Amino acid sequence: MKLPRRRLLHLAAGAGVLATMPCVTRAQTYPSRPVQVVVGFPAGSAPDIIARLGAQWLSEELGQQFVVENRPGAGSNIGTELVVRAEPDGYTILADVLTNVLNMSLYQNLGFNFMRDIAPVAPVANAPYVILVTNSLPVKTVPEFIAYAKANPGKINMASGGIGTSSHVFGALFMMMAGIELVHVPYRTNYMSDLIGGQVQVVINPAPQSMEFVAAGKVRALAVTTRTRLKALPELPTAGEFVPGYEAIGWYGIGAPKNTPAEIVSTLNSAIDLALATPAAQARLADLGVEPMRMTPGQFAKFIADESEKWGKVIRAANIKVE
Repeated sequence: MKLPRRRLLHLAAGAGVLATMPCVTRAQTYPSRPVQVVVGFPAGSAPDIIARLGAQWLSEELGQQFVVENRPGAGSNIGTELVVRAEPDGYTILADVLTNVLNMSLYQNLGFNFMRDIAPVAPVANAPYVILVTNSLPVKTVPEFIAYAKANPGKINMASGGIGTSSHVFGALFMMMAGIELVHVPYRTNYMSDLIGGQVQVVINPAPQSMEFVAAGKVRALAVTTRTRLKALPELPTAGEFVPGYEAIGWYGIGAPKNTPAEIVSTLNSAIDLALATPAAQARLADLGVEPMRMTPGQFAKFIADESEKWGKVIRAANIKVE
């Protein structure tokens, strides 16, 4: 049977509409099953703490479980690569952090490129760091610490979470800008017990992992590393008040495999943004000493690019290399 030309055109148009319907349906019903949130760090770490909050908020906003899975190792590269290789369907996402940006300058032979292979979805919170010293160190301010370090070059041990970690890179920038020399002591395990005991004397540590020790009087906080004082800690000065221009913040966000549909990225971004606008979420983050970050995916992409440029320069200037 030969169909009229007009009937053929109608059938063709209908077929085109049907071909697009699965994509529309997927975008409208996402998520229709639990979503895996990969964290490239151990349970109890700052990224893990924030990721679990973000997963809870996403579950509440979108009506599906967002399940955190810790895949630590290789400076978060193991977990990141797992997400890079995942299907770009929104059901495997990454709790990404500044470390992912640092790794681009530290590792020369990665099997992926974070900025190319992970689509920025949304930031969750900035991560103020705090300059902490052991109580036995005879300093109570940043100027006193700098003066003491200059009088004792090479005699103050600075802990970090490992070579090339944010605590190391932030410390390297502080040394360069303050004109002091500290002995870097990289750790594979938690260094807070050694800071409390005085085996190491200083660390630039994430606020979520710091404030309970400060509140308990186990260590002394000298300054925050943000550009302005924190609302949660208004009495604590910024390092930049004494070392002009110094600013170093971590951040926590969400990424997805490249080619994840824009509708899914937008759904996740909107859900996080709605959660961060609530007083309950803001209060919970304040309790941890961090502050909400609200950006569109495009703004988050530019932020990550700027971070890569800034810290790449520091890593090269300090000649930091992963052994």
